[in-house]
Amino acid sequence: MRVIAIDGPAGSGKSTVGRLLAERLGLTYLDTGAMYRAVAFAAIRGGVDPVDAGPVAQLAQRIDLQLGNGTVVVDGVDASVEIRGPEVSRAVSTVAANPDVRAEMRSRQRAWAAERGGGVIEGRDIGSVVFPDAVLKVYLTADPEVRAQRRAKEMTDLAYDSVAADLARRDAADQGRSHSPLVEAEDAVVLDTTGMGIEEVLDHLVALVEERSAAREESSG
Repeated sequence: MRVIAIDGPAGSGKSTVGRLLAERLGLTYLDTGAMYRAVAFAAIRGGVDPVDAGPVAQLAQRIDLQLGNGTVVVDGVDASVEIRGPEVSRAVSTVAANPDVRAEMRSRQRAWAAERGGGVIEGRDIGSVVFPDAVLKVYLTADPEVRAQRRAKEMTDLAYDSVAADLARRDAADQGRSHSPLVEAEDAVVLDTTGMGIEEVLDHLVALVEERSAAREESSG
């Protein structure tokens, strides 16, 4: 199974890099953050308090979740736009900190990769927890100001200051949670994208994938 794991904080470029890298490598792309947002969306839509761990975990285990080509369908409802909205963004850290939700999502992520023989998978614990044997583990990062600017462009209904404050809160929550916190995997390649163009990032990662894949084939042969 050929898994490329991309982790990092919000606004570091994971989604853009992940999608384009998958295209270059001929692999399928999975945004695991969208999965947690989908659970948060389902909780809000169903009147379940995101803080109420038990009911949220039960919801995560039973929802029908379909991801593909930039769309996220939750129980038959296209939630592609709503999961990126401010209400879900405020709730997703709480949902993602729920250990039972994380266990369910990990199971789904591993099943997704097994069905496809791998893929480019991005999130916050992919290389450190979900796929520790990934061909390549990348930890993308960037200056907080740059990350906030990137995210503000995506969320046009929110001011930069609000986005920056939300990112700081999300960073603290992701790094401080007790279950699968945001960390750099020991053997991850750390890449600061602050001053890099997307093509430069992609060229660098493609070269690393080829290098690691060749090394694996040599060691197994």
